[in-house]
Amino acid sequence: MALERLWAPWRSIYVAGLDGGDSDPDAAADSDAGQDEGTLFERILAACEPDEKTGILWRGRSCFVVLNAHPYGSGHLMVVPNRPVVDLGDLTESESQELWRTVTTAVAAIRRAYNPEGINVGINIGVAAGAGVPNHLHVHCLPRWQGDTNFTTTVAETRVLPEPLSESWAKLKRAWDES
Repeated sequence: MALERLWAPWRSIYVAGLDGGDSDPDAAADSDAGQDEGTLFERILAACEPDEKTGILWRGRSCFVVLNAHPYGSGHLMVVPNRPVVDLGDLTESESQELWRTVTTAVAAIRRAYNPEGINVGINIGVAAGAGVPNHLHVHCLPRWQGDTNFTTTVAETRVLPEPLSESWAKLKRAWDES
């Protein structure tokens, strides 16, 4: 079967009319929440809670590693600059170096903790690219296996996770500390 295309030229008016604002009201609500206290990641980093409760796995000079609270799968973590930057070009040279070294360490920790068949590493820059927190760059790292997705997400809009976040944190923290 060939891919069908539905031409909708009237959509170009909508797309061209976007003024850089958030076209997803839910994402806007999430990203604007608590703006006075900083971005979501700044609030996590500054929380007066133990790292196990906030999901922070590691703290560096210019970035940190935190579990994704809404993971695609178990072991989904994020490497985040300490300061809110929107784009890779906004990082200083030393921030960029630490960020990418930390991504490499995160991948090694995921391998040790989960022994996956593959690993996704990715960044969504901007709302149109799928960024859930568009005002603070973050790198997703998550283990993958053949057949780890199924119809449940599509049909029931539900993800099936085989372990609680607390267990993911403990596994990844042990693996990180072995680095």
